[in-house]
Amino acid sequence: MTTPAASYYPYSDPVETVENNEEQTFDEIAATMRRIAQTIGDRARHAARPVHAKSHGLLNAQLSVADNLPEHLSQGLFSKAAIYPAIMRFSTNPGDMLPDSISTPRGLAVKVIGVEGQMLPGHQGNVTQDFVFVNGKAFPVPDAAAFLKQLQFLEQHVTDSQTLKQIVSTTARLAEQVLEAVGTESAALMGFGHPETHILGETFSSVAPLRYGKYVAKIEFEPSSDNLKSLTHKKLDHSSDYSAIRDAVVKFFETETAVWDVRVQLMTDPLRTPVEDASVQWPEDLSPYVTVGKLAALPQPAYSPERRVFVDEILSFSPWHGLEAHRPLGNIMRARKKAYMIASQFRHSMNSRPSVEPKSIDELPA
Repeated sequence: MTTPAASYYPYSDPVETVENNEEQTFDEIAATMRRIAQTIGDRARHAARPVHAKSHGLLNAQLSVADNLPEHLSQGLFSKAAIYPAIMRFSTNPGDMLPDSISTPRGLAVKVIGVEGQMLPGHQGNVTQDFVFVNGKAFPVPDAAAFLKQLQFLEQHVTDSQTLKQIVSTTARLAEQVLEAVGTESAALMGFGHPETHILGETFSSVAPLRYGKYVAKIEFEPSSDNLKSLTHKKLDHSSDYSAIRDAVVKFFETETAVWDVRVQLMTDPLRTPVEDASVQWPEDLSPYVTVGKLAALPQPAYSPERRVFVDEILSFSPWHGLEAHRPLGNIMRARKKAYMIASQFRHSMNSRPSVEPKSIDELPA
């Protein structure tokens, strides 16, 4: 049973509380991310994303919107039954290309193509809606100021040896296992180490809220097909292969079709389901996730050289690429707008690559 529509908190501008000095923090975040990208790029003689630099699967997919959704779910991109082509990019968190034995949190960016409607400022004239997700239910820190401190810490250690990063990752994973055994988790530890599981078994979430037409929501992609569910929490040996995660994704899509549920959790209470504090996991007993569509990928070459160049070098993903009906909300999301834009401009400039926002899925190489 779902919560009655009248219980869902309506979207209006006042759902956000803009702090007086937050633009200065956003500028510092953007500058820090650019310095991280510049440092790594200078060492590699090639610029990459300052976060989620290493991709592991690049897929041609389809997002289908369910038919006959109730009014409170029939919003924005999901306002009517439709099928959209999409590009999926699986990644891991760091800005440098670390061996997969250094197991870190995972990300999934999805670019939906052929979208119509009023676009966000700076995205006018495009037909894409991006979803930039991580495998968590909440952000590790509550706001941009705390995130800046994390970034500054990472900047201090960006040139640390891979051996040291391996030690930190392993230690964090072991500590996390101890915490999980007694029923608790540490988002801070999970930022340094992640269980060595199969990336295709993960559930990916927006973590921070988005506008959902007349309402406010978090959105997630959860494994739906049995073959994905069987990979949830499944250990993947990362120790001997620099690209173990990519190789596992490529092998899977040689023969398998994958399906994820597209699920929405609507805001109900400004205190218990807050917009500005991204570290709060919204209680699912208060507002359960509800399926509004499917995301599916058929068997395919999941990591061709041509596809890697197009997705990793030419495309960019940002929660600010999309519809006004899905405006990113909250302090963390507002910080990402400038940071992602400056990082993309730096990467494309340094690599002398065009920045392309596709009009058709046919632009994605096979």
